[in-house]
Amino acid sequence: MTLRVLIVQTDIQTARTLARLVKNRDTEVWEAWQFGQAQALLQQVKPDVVFLDLHFPGEEWQGFIRHVTQTNPEVNIIMTNKYPDLKREMQARELGADTFLRQPFTRRWVETAILRSKEPDELVKPQSATAASAAAEPIAMPRVRIPVRLKITLPYLILAVLFALSAAYVVSQIVFDSVQDRYFNQLVATGKQSSDWMVREEDRLLSTLRLVSNTQGVAEAVQSANAEELRNLVLPLAVNANEEDIEILDMGGVSLLSLRLLNDAAPGQYQFEKGDLFFQNSGFVRQVLTGLVDEQGDKFGGLALAPWGNYFYVAGPIFAADNSQVGVVLVGKSLNTMAREIRAETLAYITFYDLTGKILNSTLFSGFDDLPLPDDQTAQVLTTQEQSSITRDLSLTTIDYTELLGVWEARSGQVDMGILGVSLPQAFLVQTSQVTRVQVFVLALAGIMLVVILGIWLSNLITRPLVRLVGASTLVAHGNLDVKVDSSGNDEVAVLAHSFNSMIAGLQEGSIYRDLLGRTVSPEVREQLRQTFSSGTLRLEGQEAVATVLFADVRSFTTLSEKSDPATIFEWLNEYFGELLPIIAEHGGVVNKLDGDAVLAFFGILPRMLNPKKSAMAGCEAAISMYNAVESLNRKRKRRGDPPLSTGIGVHTGVVMAGGLGTRDRIHYTVIGDTVNTSQRIEGLTREVFEESGILVSQATYVALGENKDRLNLEPVGLYSVKGKEERLMVYRLWAHTSAPKLEVSL
Repeated sequence: MTLRVLIVQTDIQTARTLARLVKNRDTEVWEAWQFGQAQALLQQVKPDVVFLDLHFPGEEWQGFIRHVTQTNPEVNIIMTNKYPDLKREMQARELGADTFLRQPFTRRWVETAILRSKEPDELVKPQSATAASAAAEPIAMPRVRIPVRLKITLPYLILAVLFALSAAYVVSQIVFDSVQDRYFNQLVATGKQSSDWMVREEDRLLSTLRLVSNTQGVAEAVQSANAEELRNLVLPLAVNANEEDIEILDMGGVSLLSLRLLNDAAPGQYQFEKGDLFFQNSGFVRQVLTGLVDEQGDKFGGLALAPWGNYFYVAGPIFAADNSQVGVVLVGKSLNTMAREIRAETLAYITFYDLTGKILNSTLFSGFDDLPLPDDQTAQVLTTQEQSSITRDLSLTTIDYTELLGVWEARSGQVDMGILGVSLPQAFLVQTSQVTRVQVFVLALAGIMLVVILGIWLSNLITRPLVRLVGASTLVAHGNLDVKVDSSGNDEVAVLAHSFNSMIAGLQEGSIYRDLLGRTVSPEVREQLRQTFSSGTLRLEGQEAVATVLFADVRSFTTLSEKSDPATIFEWLNEYFGELLPIIAEHGGVVNKLDGDAVLAFFGILPRMLNPKKSAMAGCEAAISMYNAVESLNRKRKRRGDPPLSTGIGVHTGVVMAGGLGTRDRIHYTVIGDTVNTSQRIEGLTREVFEESGILVSQATYVALGENKDRLNLEPVGLYSVKGKEERLMVYRLWAHTSAPKLEVSL
């Protein structure tokens, strides 16, 4: 089948390179450099794959992706880029593009990207095709001279030939024994295999049902009776799961959308209908429409003898965002297809009967009216289903069959759907002599002993270095990177050992980089960066949050700096921050920045979002601990003869924007907003309120504390005007001890 490829790039040379790597005898390629031209080609050639440049200026590229996914949902979109652009990659993922290809392009990675983009989402997680291409430069590996495959297979091949020659001699003397018991065992095993297949198929249909009902936008489309939107949402799911029939019903049981793969149509060639009333009176559908829930849940199965064929369906509710039921989804499969697939898996003939013994579908009978189940056998199957199955003999043309009859159940055996018949042709072998049995036993035993002895020797030869490798891997898993394994040898195990040693070298280098990163940013920011680059699920582009911001500053530090040399000032600051920063981390805060003698920290955003009550309490407790630490430090400084570092601390709670600021090659995670500025202004008020070190808390933090304020010693100070604020701020002094002298309130 010809693969149609559309290449949309900003750079002509890049497009030419991709076209050269993609082209072969089974590929047709078109190129475009403008979105108008690309959209025209999209409708004209209907490509299977689109290579789209991530670096198109503006936001038109986003609209193009939406246009592709809406008009051609089966098109695979591969985003190409010259350099990492986290923000755009995350936007592309949200729009449905999950495969990324980074320069320099190679034929191998282009083919890998195309194959990965074709795989179903439920089987393969979205992953960048250049994860490996962006790794370190290729390392020269030792050449494989004697493959492990040859080491293992050659001895066993020799043994297999010897064993086959011996078996041929014995088999030439064997006259077939009766296998009646074996035949019935096989028939029972085939029946069990068929029943297990039915259970697995029901689970698979339920999985598709859950996927459809939980897909974003389905509930809204059902509420608005938007059949076209439902088609766009459900069709890709139906194609990926290769379902035969998906029905979306409103609460009146009327079909809003029917996707049916009828008459052995090609995959994806669905027939679309709506307005069908067939399921209005179906019992299992009525159970879902009425919101029935039992010990098995709210999903039910049923058999439908529909005008378009006999189908087995599973049905479940569709819930809106407010948890109200807005519709029903059915996923079904025809009995004809089920019978053929069970036949292909078990090699047995399959017949579906209803609960009266009438044939619904069969791979054995040419006509469905042939040999229905007698009433007494039907009743016997249904009444003895918990104890055993029954059999009946059939004779068709010149072949005799035995049919095993059992109840076809759904919902973990709670509902009887019908009767399942599994048939095998009868066969018999004659009995062998005792001498032949002994010969077979002796030769088989000798062959097995030789295989076991040689297998043990070979396994020791192969697994010894693997065991050493496993031991080294265990040490690495526990954090020990100072390990190496012996890479001598000339097979794949030696290559594996060599690769392992190279991997350890890379991990050692990476640990150095992580340590450097951990020293330049806070651990919380480092962890968010790591998770963002590995999964793309966290946001660095900016998100609004309610947080508590703490600002601390040393009073009159500029005057102190003028009287001391820079080396001394540097030593004082390191000692000062060495006391305060661990306290902030201990209370769950993140140090946002150090600006000279000032420190800005926030609470309630990283590593996870907290409610304002918790973040305000954490900020206040951190402020108290910082105040006590400064007082203790000043006592030590006084004994040394150094001037005290009187510190003002301001705490304010409010809305901030948190995220990464900067360019694509340098990002600083920070918080911005009026809340940050207000916390700095409140800290500045400490110079007016008291001369020594102290803590001021805003009215917003006071309110956010809720009942937690009773655990703190807060004293109202009064209303103050601050720069940048028209309204005066009410502030409270936070004492570091339980009792405190009263202040005069300034109003």
